[in-house]
Amino acid sequence: MRTVAVVLAGGIGQRMGAGRPKQFLEVGGRPILSLAVAAFDAHPGVDAVVVVMAAGHLRAAAALTAPYGKVAAVVEGGDTRTASTVAALTALADEPADAKVLFHDAARPFVDAATIDRVLAALDDADAVAVGVPSADTIVEIADGTVAAMPARHTLVRFQTPQGFRLGVIRAAYDRALADPALHATDDCGIVHRYLPDVPIRVVAGDERNLKVTHPLDIVIAEHLATETETV
Repeated sequence: MRTVAVVLAGGIGQRMGAGRPKQFLEVGGRPILSLAVAAFDAHPGVDAVVVVMAAGHLRAAAALTAPYGKVAAVVEGGDTRTASTVAALTALADEPADAKVLFHDAARPFVDAATIDRVLAALDDADAVAVGVPSADTIVEIADGTVAAMPARHTLVRFQTPQGFRLGVIRAAYDRALADPALHATDDCGIVHRYLPDVPIRVVAGDERNLKVTHPLDIVIAEHLATETETV
């Protein structure tokens, strides 16, 4: 059964304020994009990698990922996360419906093999898989500036990536989503949850080291993690 990892690098990192896509910023002397791609290129359960890159940066991304033999394509992303996933699905048009596909944020450079293992294993008997870590904070729902609901913390997790799917399932979810003029989503499991509500989404354990580099402070943390990884 074929497995394809999609590394989503379509954003330009405006919140980082670096003047260039954050995927090209270096931590531990290596570009963030390179670290993310390398994790899937090295994993024995992954057959191919597709990189979705922000417009205007495809050549740089292709050069950066050229050393990784499993990278099958570098394609242009869209203005939103949803549009970038659609671009990836278009690139995977020839893949069979039962293929496993993993969608991973390029801004998460420290995804480890054990996390990928858990997603792939869960996809053996599930159609959609999310990665989650317990919330250490109390999460509340607010309305008009006041607390409207306070869910029990033990029922909550924070999603990470990769998120995994049978390709036919995520295709069907996006077919329905794109017909909805009110479409708004921040991740791919959200698309499945909304548009294929009868498809259970399995949740497997993530890792606190699998942080998403979004703000300048995250670079400081990422540098520490990169140094820690080199000394292990």
